[in-house]
Amino acid sequence: MIDLKKLRENPDFFRKATADKQRDPLLVDNVLEIDLQKREFMQKVETLRAERNKLGKEGIERGKQLKTELGELEKKLNESDDKLNEVLVQIPNPALLQVPVGKGESENIEVKKWGDIPKFDFTPKDHLELGKSLGILDFETGAKVSGSQFYFLYKEGALLELALVQYALQLLSKEGFIPVITPDLAKSRYYLGTGYLPKGDEAQTYEINDEDLGLIATAEVTLAGSHADEIISEKDLPIKYIGYSHCFRKEAGAYGKYSKGIFRVHQFTKAEMFIYCLPEESNKWHEHILEMEEKIYQGLKLPYRVIEMCTGDLGTMAARKFDIEAWMPGRNEYGEVTSTSNCTDYQARNLNIRFKRKNGEIEHLHMLNGTAIATSRTILAILENYQKADGTVEIPEVLQSFVGKTQISLKK
Repeated sequence: MIDLKKLRENPDFFRKATADKQRDPLLVDNVLEIDLQKREFMQKVETLRAERNKLGKEGIERGKQLKTELGELEKKLNESDDKLNEVLVQIPNPALLQVPVGKGESENIEVKKWGDIPKFDFTPKDHLELGKSLGILDFETGAKVSGSQFYFLYKEGALLELALVQYALQLLSKEGFIPVITPDLAKSRYYLGTGYLPKGDEAQTYEINDEDLGLIATAEVTLAGSHADEIISEKDLPIKYIGYSHCFRKEAGAYGKYSKGIFRVHQFTKAEMFIYCLPEESNKWHEHILEMEEKIYQGLKLPYRVIEMCTGDLGTMAARKFDIEAWMPGRNEYGEVTSTSNCTDYQARNLNIRFKRKNGEIEHLHMLNGTAIATSRTILAILENYQKADGTVEIPEVLQSFVGKTQISLKK
């Protein structure tokens, strides 16, 4: 959540920042109103407590009255506190000043392009047709066993997924990221605190009945939760993780014709970068994550472009965000394969994660996340970009040692 003290001091800034993210700026006024009411209750409670502490034995009757009055006021104080927190979390993290202002996806900015789009002297197939003819991708069995938007990977498909994870973990380990395998389940405090909601228009999280647990949408949830309620020494920052997990997403609603196949599924495997850092260094580390994402996709020799999100497409948590979109011949356009966000201190406030400066001051740190590899979409891009006229698919050179083959041949 945002810093309430800063909102009190500069409400106009937060009104504009909220409006820039396409949210109702009256949320700010609502917070201020409830905050004022809460502080009035606090003042009254403190006054009555002070009076009660001064009473001697002779004030028995007044003591009884004070107990009743305090009970009623403390109830109202607790209610106003709950109400304040409920409204405060609806105010989005303000975008950083360098973020382009815009209403939505159509106003995002293309930052750069890399690589040559393949030119085929045959009619290219999409990944679904390739996956089936190669005998490596099976949605029919996935639907039978688990339901729609689940799939089985066989043979080189399975090896390719594991190879992508190994490739990302090895590359990032050399860059100082600590490899972590996290649980695939987290308590509600952590998936809510990182912004993955179980209900509403942006619902993603599958909740476990009768348990305070949900299946994580990304290792961002578990990596953020791992340091909840801690105070980290400045000398230990930055902390750089590369976390491996399975990811589960409801993906409710219609997403258009390009969501078929493994582009948008309910379960996939992902390697996720996560950084805890000093506030004054978060821009630098955000650029570092983007640099690592580019390094990964350049190593795979997949053509891509980098997109910066405008304010209206940032979501609640992110103060700045970049996507990498790989070229996907099956749709004849680019499609998102990675995303990296600087969430500044927003998630840190939700999860009470702070750091201690060398001078002894304690502040909320900044938290950043970024996809290293989302295996499903990367496999899609590899199949479609590396296909040959005879229906076989070449395996990217950086993955060949992990897979043990140079190409995926047609099934016999």
